[in-house]
Amino acid sequence: MPESTNGFYELRVAGLTRRLKKVRVADSLVIASFVMLGDTKLIESCADALLPLLPKEKIDMLVCLEAKGIPLTHALAVRLGVDYITVRKSVKSYMENPLVVEVQSITTAGSQLLVMDGVDRAKVEGKRICVVDDVVSTGGSLRSVEKLLAEAGAEVVSKTAVLLEEGGYDGQDLVYLERLPVFPD
Repeated sequence: MPESTNGFYELRVAGLTRRLKKVRVADSLVIASFVMLGDTKLIESCADALLPLLPKEKIDMLVCLEAKGIPLTHALAVRLGVDYITVRKSVKSYMENPLVVEVQSITTAGSQLLVMDGVDRAKVEGKRICVVDDVVSTGGSLRSVEKLLAEAGAEVVSKTAVLLEEGGYDGQDLVYLERLPVFPD
C-alpha cells in the first residue's frame, strides 16, 4: 500500500512509481498533485495499461478536457486508431457557435467554463465517445462534459482516467487504474 510521508505521497501506477507533492486546495483539504504533462514514460505506460480495459469496439472518438489529459488522450487515440477533440476552458476568438457549460472543480478557485467549438461539435455528432481525464475527483467535470456531448448529439460509451481521487465520485462507471487518497486536514 502506498504511503504518504513528509509532504509527499508515493503513487504506484502502471508499473511505475511517482512521488507526488501534497498541496492544499481548500482550508480543510490536501491532495497529492498528479501532473502527467511532460512525463512521457508515465503517459505511455498509463495508455498501455488502460487500453485493454476499454470497450475498443464501441469507441468512435475520444474527448478530453484541457489540459492535463491531452497527452494521455493522444496516446490512447493512436493506440485505438481514432481521432479526439479537446474541450477547452474558455471561449476562443476562432470558435464558431461554441457550446458552453459551467463546472466547479476542487483544484480551481471558483467556477470554470467548459467549451466545445462548433467545429468540434460537428465532429462528435452521432459518435460513440470515450471521455478521458487524468484524475477524477468529484465527477463534476465528467458530468459537465457529458452534458456538452449530449447537446452535441454524441453518446458517451465509456469514461476513463488514470486515477480516481477520493473526492466523492463513486467510480462505478469509470475505467481507472488506481485510487488516489485525499488528506482531510
